[in-house]
Amino acid sequence: MGRDVPALVFTREDRRRYRDKMHTCLDVLAQMLRESGFESERPQVGLEIELNLVGDDGLPAMRNTEVLQAIADPAWSSELGRFNLEINVPPRRLLSGGPGSWEREIRDALNHAEERASAVGAHLIMVGILPTLGETDVGENALSGDPRYRLLNEQIFAARGEDLHITVDGVDRLAMYADAITPEAACTSTQFHLQVEPREFADYWNAAQAVAGVQIALAANSPFLFGRELWRETRIPLFEQATDTRPQEIKAQGVRPRVWFGERWITSVFDLFEENVRYFPALLPICDEEDPQETLDAGGVPELGELTLHNGTIYRWNRPVYAVTDSGPHLRIENRVLPAGPTVADILANGAFYYGLTRALVDEDRPVWTRMSFSVAEENLHTAARDGIDARLYWPGVGEVPVTELVLRRLLPLAHDGLELAGMDAEWREPLLGVIEQRCVSARNGALWQAETVHDLEKAGCDRQEALRRMTVTYMDYMHLNAPAHTWPVD
Repeated sequence: MGRDVPALVFTREDRRRYRDKMHTCLDVLAQMLRESGFESERPQVGLEIELNLVGDDGLPAMRNTEVLQAIADPAWSSELGRFNLEINVPPRRLLSGGPGSWEREIRDALNHAEERASAVGAHLIMVGILPTLGETDVGENALSGDPRYRLLNEQIFAARGEDLHITVDGVDRLAMYADAITPEAACTSTQFHLQVEPREFADYWNAAQAVAGVQIALAANSPFLFGRELWRETRIPLFEQATDTRPQEIKAQGVRPRVWFGERWITSVFDLFEENVRYFPALLPICDEEDPQETLDAGGVPELGELTLHNGTIYRWNRPVYAVTDSGPHLRIENRVLPAGPTVADILANGAFYYGLTRALVDEDRPVWTRMSFSVAEENLHTAARDGIDARLYWPGVGEVPVTELVLRRLLPLAHDGLELAGMDAEWREPLLGVIEQRCVSARNGALWQAETVHDLEKAGCDRQEALRRMTVTYMDYMHLNAPAHTWPVD
């Protein structure tokens, strides 16, 4: 969904032609996989961070158009809501320049953007859900101006035929109806990209699925939504519901949701793209002029435009990505489970843990996905989202244990091994994974800090909205200091 699309009215012929083109794309992808036509000699990692905009008072600022004009950098783009924007950090080799250079690059970009944003009366905040966001902030008028978002909104509601019903039972309870998909804009994430060879894709995707729950538990940073305290990572249930094209009767028939963990371990990246075409009708049936088979037969690299656009409207927590760059076509995994923030230091620690752990799990003699059912991996994800760093998760060989114990005893040593296998020496990996270690030792993360701070402000006499506002302003101060969230004091 990163591409520009025009405002259109789709016909039955458009949908039939689009389906035909997607099947052609699938055939071409299968041929490319057989012939090993992918760039894999210099695998890279990448990072996207979605952010919120607030005013000096910590309340939402619906100003992404003005802020993007002020930043004037193609690395920055709009997101679904007028209070969102996103930075796409340039891809790099995992070891290129070391973690320190990556951190400086990200912080420099964010600081530059903050300086430009403040000149037009807005500030950037990295958080999974903006705590001060209210239900009145996510109506249709909050959609960004890009036509693709309005078109997507129209198509989702055309498929549903009724308003969205969003319910989350946590510490408090949320039950609401929405006539636009803008509640999805409340969900701001960190997305790690990992380029992999086709023959290794299935193993890396399976490993990423297996550890998704652990990732969420450690990094939870979204405890509040519309004034309610809900799950520790409320992004997960909110995102699953806010883009759901299924009315209740269709759900009851077992039709798959578009925000999807999946239903099985895979043996090839082809499995995921084939599932996309088999299970999900097109939301945006826009055909490219390219004939992918002709392009491939002529020695060119096909864009597979229909397949990739369709893939962008199916929101897997670990999404397959096919892309073409100057060096050729490549495949990568887009890890989408983590919230934004709280700091760049936390984000890079989360990345090191993810990259190291998946590498180590792929190299095991008995891979974890051969010893754990897929349904248990999915259950881990929702348990972690609900309970955060206090979650108890299942892991083969140890059973159901506190996630902090699982990480300290089993998974953190594996992450160290994986980064070492990737060529990262102890001087680089120790500080990064040390953040994860201390997060587990202290059993503290961004979600816990937010909740405790709000509770203390309420005990001091603030009502919930004022407590959320003050907490958000304080959160931004600590965010700019870049000390990991487990070290933040509760005033």
